[in-house]
Amino acid sequence: MHRRNLVAAALMSGASLLLPSVAAAQAYPSKPIKFIVPYAAGGQPDVIARVLSRGLTDRIGQPVVIENKPGAAGSAAYNTLLQSQPTDGHTFIVSDGAMLSISPLINKTTNYKLGKDLLPVALVGRTALYLVAHPKTGVSNLQEFLAAVKKNPGGYTYGSSGIGSNHHLTMEALKSALNLDIRHVPYKGSGQSTPALVSGQVDFSVAALPSISGFVQSGQVKLLASNAASRSPMTPDIPPIADLVPGFDFAPVLVVLAAPGTPQFAIDRISRELTEVVKNPDVLKGLHAGGVEPIGAGPAETSRVLAREVEAMAKAARAADLKPE
Repeated sequence: MHRRNLVAAALMSGASLLLPSVAAAQAYPSKPIKFIVPYAAGGQPDVIARVLSRGLTDRIGQPVVIENKPGAAGSAAYNTLLQSQPTDGHTFIVSDGAMLSISPLINKTTNYKLGKDLLPVALVGRTALYLVAHPKTGVSNLQEFLAAVKKNPGGYTYGSSGIGSNHHLTMEALKSALNLDIRHVPYKGSGQSTPALVSGQVDFSVAALPSISGFVQSGQVKLLASNAASRSPMTPDIPPIADLVPGFDFAPVLVVLAAPGTPQFAIDRISRELTEVVKNPDVLKGLHAGGVEPIGAGPAETSRVLAREVEAMAKAARAADLKPE
């Protein structure tokens, strides 16, 4: 009898310890959710984060607020997330995987590790970047680009949104794969690199679709190829570089991440809700306008895709001889 009482007491004690976590899971989210974005307001990632926030708000019944933390190659945002207290599942970071992958390669202040300091929550979608040409080059497709650059080594220039950007590393990876000699002209963001291409200051560039679509429609620039592994439904007529370089895939993915210690129930809930959010017609419209091809996947797939992206970016950074500064 005494032994039965002890067992019963132990079971009751264990159950009482579980009750607070069960209650927290049932009440979650109990306050507004915060999305930290490592870019300034108005940029593509910020716009996409706001599209997601509206869709998520409708599903969870709590506001989703955006906090912009640009600077230090993403470190400012990541440090804000890692320092957020309490880690109760109400603060996340929304970032493109390229920023996440590249930052440790070029910035000494970035010291996080995927799966340890940043936990995967959801894979929202991917954003292909495009190799584009100024009409003065006479180049209208990827094969003509290759022929022109091979014929005139060092005679052409390409612009990017900055040293270490995905735009830069896409071209450096292409140069390495095909042994091309084309000069890099870095700018401070697409706000500078796009006008430079349109005005003919550079011959080629790598750019996101939203920043160049108007110029493509007016014939001021020419789309040659995408840096994704396959054709995008948004640009079905544009081939991927992978058609020429098998395995080439530098299209950044858009992900949601959490800090260590975030409750698993919070990660599971936000992941599940975002998977449904990207199916919402209004959200889909906003994603497509921002050049994002929706995916909607959970932590396991997010982790796998990010690991591949980190490996690809590290290889490209070595080809570009980039060092942390």
